[in-house]
Amino acid sequence: MLVSQLMKSLFRIAVLPVLFFMPVLAFTQQQQRILLAEYGLKPGSGENASPIIKNVLEQCVGKRNITIVLPGGRIDLWPEGSLIKELYVSNATEDDSLPKTRNIAFLLEGSRDVQIEGNHTQVVLHGKMVSFAIINCSNVSIRNLSFDMERPTMSEMTINSFAQDSILATIHRDSKYRIDNGKISFYGEGWKTKQYHTIVYDPMNQTMKYGSFRPFEQGKVTEREPGLVLFKGSFTGLSLSPGNVLTIRDPYRDNCGAFIELSKNITLDHLDMHYMHGLGIVAQFSEDLNYRNIRVAPRGQSGRIISSFADCFHFSGCKGKIVIDSCQTSGSHDDPINVHGTHLKINEMTGGGKIKVRFMHHQTYGFKAFFKGDSIAFIDPQTLKPLAYARLVNASLLNHREMELELDQAKLKNIPLGTCIENISWTPEVTIRNSRFERTNTRGILVTTRKKVVIENNVFYKTGMHAILIANDASSWYESGAVTDVTIRNNIFEGCGYNSAPNGYVISITPENHKILDYFYVHRNIHIENNVFKVSDPVIVSARSVQGLFFRNNIIEETGPATNKPAASFTLNACDNVSIYNNTFRTSWTPAVMTENMEKRKLNTDIK
Repeated sequence: MLVSQLMKSLFRIAVLPVLFFMPVLAFTQQQQRILLAEYGLKPGSGENASPIIKNVLEQCVGKRNITIVLPGGRIDLWPEGSLIKELYVSNATEDDSLPKTRNIAFLLEGSRDVQIEGNHTQVVLHGKMVSFAIINCSNVSIRNLSFDMERPTMSEMTINSFAQDSILATIHRDSKYRIDNGKISFYGEGWKTKQYHTIVYDPMNQTMKYGSFRPFEQGKVTEREPGLVLFKGSFTGLSLSPGNVLTIRDPYRDNCGAFIELSKNITLDHLDMHYMHGLGIVAQFSEDLNYRNIRVAPRGQSGRIISSFADCFHFSGCKGKIVIDSCQTSGSHDDPINVHGTHLKINEMTGGGKIKVRFMHHQTYGFKAFFKGDSIAFIDPQTLKPLAYARLVNASLLNHREMELELDQAKLKNIPLGTCIENISWTPEVTIRNSRFERTNTRGILVTTRKKVVIENNVFYKTGMHAILIANDASSWYESGAVTDVTIRNNIFEGCGYNSAPNGYVISITPENHKILDYFYVHRNIHIENNVFKVSDPVIVSARSVQGLFFRNNIIEETGPATNKPAASFTLNACDNVSIYNNTFRTSWTPAVMTENMEKRKLNTDIK
């Protein structure tokens, strides 16, 4: 092992002098093709390609009309010699004193009209690195490229045999471990697991459920042979079977798979993301994003189960049009797609029409969430009702946790401290189509945006929780906002919601309004039509505080015996203008609708 590490270090050092002999790029207004092979990038060499890529991309800063062409084959990148930048990433920045600098494989900043042509290159990252970052750019495309990690930050082991006092397991060849004094620990390139967040994959049922590694930590482990370990202890409370795979990670979020910020007209096409650490592809305050043919799944023949430490596609405070077309996610420890804004809370009135607002969630802070000229809504955190609207005269980031907003002083009349602020200028239209979402223990899609949403022609296969969740809250994750126009059509939902039984509704519209107001509804105009629901438990849709909910022309098929039989297939709480009509139930059970806090006249249904 020492010899291997020494050779890697020599490879990295040997590359550095090459930089002094690299040609300086000459830019003109005509399209420039930059062949990285001409700058010393050698596929399959095992050398550290980071210094070469850094040198080329630093010369591209602020430039336009560039096509960067990779050589094909495999290239390896280490943090040493890579591009480095401080990044504050929504939902992926832990609240501590550690630096927020990130090592980035490919960084584009301040550029226009740039293409990265991957030429089917396989990029293998060593250590915790961001695959690519696009910051303050426009008209950028990245295509025909795959990313993986030599040592993913997810450890995996398969149960060979299970008894109440012993477990024999095979540890995946990519999951580095050591055993000291009868205790096992997992480690990687520059990191070590300190907490053991565990999810169990059952390959027979193709389901993922929360598990626990605590009994393994408390017991004693011995190595039978490399990769084959025997755990001795008390495993009475565990529900495991031979073939089950334990997927284990440290839940500390200190990175993301890729990052797009303050950018416009970005296209990602034919990308394979075989493993992403921290969070997935995060787009933050960016506009017009087009994702096509992206596959977030373990590399073929790798034998791994997990492809993403948390979400796959995450959108925070974006606007314009988001289009996700012909994509696949398989093996994420959190949601395949999450689209939301961020509520900040008013904590001080500073006078002169100025207020201080604060980021509230410990993993989301440090970036500008408002800009001069933006329209905002004042939101009551208990009811989620807008109290007033305003336009910002100015907005500035005071520190990593607080912003100061300036607006017309009259707009602040009767607005109490503790009110939340939503940026309603940065809300996107969203289209998600022709895609497949599978092998996740959580939800399929979370979406909260005021603009039009279309979710069509997708397959949701055994998502552990709701296949689609429409939330909005100002007290937990602080993810805004209300939806006004959602169409969910021509999708197939199969075996979803098993982790949330007996309330594992396939579609859940559940805003976190802690106080219900008469004649106020958080969400509006949601159409669920022409879908196929393949279920065993008779739970289809749950809705709260929705005005205009239409569930029509859907097919519900029973796929097996129900494990839970709650009171109703549809639960409605404080809703208005609901139509559940002309659906086909191919089930042994009779569907029922349960209502709460609403008059009968607000429901139109042919279910008796």
